[in-house]
Amino acid sequence: MAVPDFQSLMLPILKFAADGNEHSLQATREALANRLGLSQEDLDERLPSGRQTTFANRVAWAKAYLTQAGVLESPKRGMFHISDRGRKVLAESPDRIDIKYLERFPEFQEFRQASNKNRTDKVTQTNDKETSPTTPEETLEQAYQQLRDEVANELLHLINGNSPEFFERLVVHLLVAMGYGGSVKEAGKATRKTADEGIDGVIKEDRLGLDAIYLQAKRWEAVVGRPEIQKFVGALHGQRAKKGVFITTSRFSREALDYVGQIDPKVVLIDGADLVQLMIDHGVGVSSAAVYEVRKVDTDFFIEE
Repeated sequence: MAVPDFQSLMLPILKFAADGNEHSLQATREALANRLGLSQEDLDERLPSGRQTTFANRVAWAKAYLTQAGVLESPKRGMFHISDRGRKVLAESPDRIDIKYLERFPEFQEFRQASNKNRTDKVTQTNDKETSPTTPEETLEQAYQQLRDEVANELLHLINGNSPEFFERLVVHLLVAMGYGGSVKEAGKATRKTADEGIDGVIKEDRLGLDAIYLQAKRWEAVVGRPEIQKFVGALHGQRAKKGVFITTSRFSREALDYVGQIDPKVVLIDGADLVQLMIDHGVGVSSAAVYEVRKVDTDFFIEE
């Protein structure tokens, strides 16, 4: 099954804490994963940033909301247990605990009013029923991913609108930004046209030039198939080259992808989608419009020695 949204995790967490013992978030995640029958694939799913798993993020926020409502208590850092209010809630045998349910408690109302002063929860409608809003991190990261996708699409459009020579220079800038070739000036010298069909240039793998990477850069719209890759590999063999990178603005066929996994020399294929993501990651052709720093509470600061 898919990882439940964070509101759907509230009741399972409260039931887990019903034994009255103190529990850590790690123990809670392990118990809930077993009770919910989550697969390893479910547990490995990560937020778009990759910094945290989706399940860990949702469990943490569900626990935080329950604590704000006073149904859980945190007597010490990293631990929590059920409160008297939480026992009363379980005695009512609710079918579900969510934000709407927790709003019956004054403390939670104050918490919501403070945190939502300038924000309105995004709630979608499906079959006339409210679906649960995402956690704050998920909302932020989804917005970030949408903006990133828009930038990626615009980059690819601009690349396709420029000349093949511009594309080859772009590839040099990208590889240098990724740590290859030393400087752009040195890399530019290394990418002189060769006499071998199928090779656009050569770039140093590192600043010392201990190895070389042979390049092919194709600003294409059509799918790049296996024959084009075989031609490139043949040129690599002619140079006794061990490594090659084939970059295109389009995409590769399944046959081409399967082929490079079975051959020597080592060949890396970078399609248009991967190319623009690498450009964004390494700051090539893009600039920062705004930076939002997300802070969290430093619980160690509040521990009295």
